[in-house]
Amino acid sequence: MMRERLRRLGWVAVLAIGLALYFLVLRTLVHTQNPNLVPAVILLGACTVPAAFLTFAQARTGQWQVPATVLLVTAFFGGVVGLVVAGTLEFDALRDLGTLPMLFVALIEETAKLVVPLLVLVTILIRHKRRLPSDGLVIGVASGMGFAALETMGYAFTALVSSGGNVGALEETLLIRGLTAPAGHTAWTGLTCGALWMLASAPGVRNAVVFLLTFAGAVALHTAWDTFGTVWAYAILAVLSLGWLVLRLRGYRAFHPLPAEPAA
Repeated sequence: MMRERLRRLGWVAVLAIGLALYFLVLRTLVHTQNPNLVPAVILLGACTVPAAFLTFAQARTGQWQVPATVLLVTAFFGGVVGLVVAGTLEFDALRDLGTLPMLFVALIEETAKLVVPLLVLVTILIRHKRRLPSDGLVIGVASGMGFAALETMGYAFTALVSSGGNVGALEETLLIRGLTAPAGHTAWTGLTCGALWMLASAPGVRNAVVFLLTFAGAVALHTAWDTFGTVWAYAILAVLSLGWLVLRLRGYRAFHPLPAEPAA
């Protein structure tokens, strides 16, 4: 029981240690004005909150805990592959169309973030391993975390350069994007992957429709996030995204796959 409680509170330790390291490096950067510390500040500022949220979700997956190695590989490759695929498709669409509506941006990015989770799911199916929707949800959170962290690093670097090296602009970008990361890419990809794993666990028309509606809902939330730039809009969308994710996670924990039928 004590071990379970400590595991559930692991995200607090990740958040506290990450923030302590971030502010320590930031203070050193401000004091010494050493530009070599900028990459460390950007890395810690972009990854701390998403990593804490991933730890929070991983501790609540229920019946089978996704190995940390799978989450790390998914976060790294999911972020890199998703960013490359999304960046390429968005560039090509912008070049061909001349303009790119926010709906297209959301559709491209939500699809790109599924590339690595799909490969993970295929591997699980080939190896005949048990697949639970809660596992898919946390794997999706890992892929979304990697994408969000890399995207935040890019925005933070751009803010630093465009402001002429203003550390305050860097801090503001990392603060805003870091705090909103769990309610954005991480939540949307987690929801979609959870529905995808549910479909793989219990194939059927109903679960196929649920997956398509979940993906459409993630795209809609993403589109609204990029379209409306007010604080109230972000707050409402964050509540919707995180609330939906928590409800799905609680529902998935009650899911039990049917036992395999005995061989004839």
